[in-house]
Amino acid sequence: MKIFCPYKVKNIYEAVINMTHDLEKIKHDFLTKLHSLTKEADILNLKSEFTGKTGVVSELLKSLKDMNPEERKSFGPKANELKDFITEQCSLFLAKIEIEEINKKLALDRIDISMTENIQAKSIKSGGYHPRTIIQQEIEDIFLSMGFDVLDGPHIEDEFHNFEALNIPADHPARDMQDTFWFHDPQKTPKETKKYLLRTHTSNIQVRGMLSRKPPFRFIAPGVVFRSERTDASHEMVFTQLEGMMVGKDISVSNLIYFMKTILKEIFKRDVEVRLRPGFFPFVEPGFELDISCLICGGKGCSVCKQIGWVELLPCGMIHPNVLKAGGIDPEEYNGFAFGLGLDRLVMMRYGIDDIRHLQSGDLRFNSQFKLF
Repeated sequence: MKIFCPYKVKNIYEAVINMTHDLEKIKHDFLTKLHSLTKEADILNLKSEFTGKTGVVSELLKSLKDMNPEERKSFGPKANELKDFITEQCSLFLAKIEIEEINKKLALDRIDISMTENIQAKSIKSGGYHPRTIIQQEIEDIFLSMGFDVLDGPHIEDEFHNFEALNIPADHPARDMQDTFWFHDPQKTPKETKKYLLRTHTSNIQVRGMLSRKPPFRFIAPGVVFRSERTDASHEMVFTQLEGMMVGKDISVSNLIYFMKTILKEIFKRDVEVRLRPGFFPFVEPGFELDISCLICGGKGCSVCKQIGWVELLPCGMIHPNVLKAGGIDPEEYNGFAFGLGLDRLVMMRYGIDDIRHLQSGDLRFNSQFKLF
């Protein structure tokens, strides 16, 4: 294409007409070439051909210095307008090419999630929830609907939160009832040692909950606990508990029984035969053992219920005044109840599992049997 040079004409009007004609030719030539291109590199080269340092439009703009003021005033804006037009059209075409390339990749990599009757669909395996997770989520939802909060706490605990604040001092025989995993710090002498342990129950969360709240309140504390004991069909070293408490004024055993029956009915989706018998726990007074009729054997006797037809499921009772004091609560003004659920045993009753060791086996064949929906 012939590069524009200042026109030698008789008048300005004729010069402007010639200049405008050249700009229209350049624009037409640009569009003709642009519409024939399909690659990003070609479009960039075309843009450089017209608006680069030595491009057609750039040369036109350089010639402005040789024009008289009238020609420059009329021609300059039109030349700049053409340069902007070329830049804009190149950007639009580049974006169009990019979108087309993305759509091609998406079409090639497309996965039809609705496929159900072909080899690809059958090869896709869906994940599932561990049965304990299913039960825990259900229980949390039930308690949340009854106004309880859900709290969490540390696995590694100190003696105060795990024992002393629960009315279990160092010389209390109840400590012998729980075979504990202790930590030893060789950097400290025996007198300075503050012992740490893997929590033996989630009651430590209850202590922390009392210290961080003012009554009235109600909350539950689900979590994993650890005890150094031999495993069998109904006992594990690592298992899951869910403990809770309700503190306020004029709370009685009737409130405790109501909440426990409600939660069991919601979990098992039917009325469950229960029995309440006296039980000793240092942190409650009076204390109770709530047992349910074994759902594995129907109360006839099996390895899970140790052949007696009943499964110890829910220790509970009215909170001991010493525990309330350790939690910063005045037992003369407030009282409450506390309880503990063995989630693993609930799972076994719910799904008819006859050995608790399946829950910790990590066997995918076992876990894949359970679905949330």
